[in-house]
Amino acid sequence: MSNIMNRIAKLLVVASFAGVASSVSAEVWSLDSCVSYAIENNINIRQQDIRVREGELAITEAKDRFLPSADASASQSFNFGRGLTAENTYANRNTSNTQWGISVSLPLFQGMTEYHRLEIAKMSLQQYVFERESTKDNLTLNIISQYLQVLYNKEVAKSARSKAELSDFEVERQKALIEAGKVAEATLYDFQAVAAQDRLQVVTSDNDVQTALVNLANLLQLQSVEGFDIAPINDMEPLIPTPDAVYSSAMGINNGILGLRQAVKVADRNITLAKSGYIPTLSFNGGIGSSYYTVSGMPAESFGAQMRHNFSTYIGFSLRIPLFDAFNTRNGINRAKLQKLSAELTLDQQSADLYKEIQLAYYQALGARERYTTSIQTLENTRLSFDSTRERFNLGRATQADYEQAKNNLFKTELAHIQAHYEYILRTHILQFYRTNRL
Repeated sequence: MSNIMNRIAKLLVVASFAGVASSVSAEVWSLDSCVSYAIENNINIRQQDIRVREGELAITEAKDRFLPSADASASQSFNFGRGLTAENTYANRNTSNTQWGISVSLPLFQGMTEYHRLEIAKMSLQQYVFERESTKDNLTLNIISQYLQVLYNKEVAKSARSKAELSDFEVERQKALIEAGKVAEATLYDFQAVAAQDRLQVVTSDNDVQTALVNLANLLQLQSVEGFDIAPINDMEPLIPTPDAVYSSAMGINNGILGLRQAVKVADRNITLAKSGYIPTLSFNGGIGSSYYTVSGMPAESFGAQMRHNFSTYIGFSLRIPLFDAFNTRNGINRAKLQKLSAELTLDQQSADLYKEIQLAYYQALGARERYTTSIQTLENTRLSFDSTRERFNLGRATQADYEQAKNNLFKTELAHIQAHYEYILRTHILQFYRTNRL
């Protein structure tokens, strides 16, 4: 027995040093830090940021349409060869013409078109902001799910390691019994086979932990997962809010719903914009200019004199009254109405889907909590049963098959307990996030 205890002590010392080494090198992340980092570095969110900036630029462009436009022009032309003279005959004459001018155009009334475009740009910007926040919310929910998946896999690996330790202990005990001549050597092979299977299960469980960590790191878009690890969360039993309370709160703060509502408002304003095609428009135009003209063989005033004498100014108003545009305005209005109907249907569908998701999370949380509560007592009874079977096996009153069955039952009960626990936590976190938009 002393040999067995010495070997177990060595295993514990090695395991403890490995744990210390891993804890020193690992970078432990909390759930909050994972979410914050992902939101800051996620490519989809950064693309949404660009879309928001484009929306801000669209507002600036819409405002600039209210400003007047001014143009300056200048031209110089030369004409060679025969041309018509004042006597209505043709003669070889060279002419030159210099002109310049400045014109200004100011929209006075555009049938409210530019005003509606400005309002659409403002509302569209708000829609883009809601959509960006909705992308953040979806990313947060994915991180919560994957974060808890890592913790779940860690608990499973811990349980598998405990099971393997029991098998290793039994192998060492059988070796000691063989050395004492109390059991046949053939019995050792069965225990070694079981221990090998349990160690394989530990390797598989550890690989599942690493895979879950890689998936979480990919959500965070980390360059490397070397040393990446996460911290446990508060595993106190959370409260489960009712689905109606969660849905009522979510309809006022859920960014996905708010974005779709804003899309309906934008579509409604587009209808108004399309109707402005029936309204007349009025604009102001004005300008100044002058010219210099010469004909070969004929006297001409100097450049400065002609510029002064030919100087002219003009102002004018332009009124456009739409009479018939081949039904373009009518078709545009009908198209805008269909877009609004589509936006309303999308909002209704998303609202219904949200309620279904909340209801599903609620009943899953209830079921998981019930299984978790029940599994606590079940796990305790199974552990007592295993201890009893183990004691009887050590006394020779139970077979190896009885012992292995009791050990496997304990492992299965632990897995059911762990699964129920983390599903309970996951579903309640989802409900709380829908209700508050906070972790």
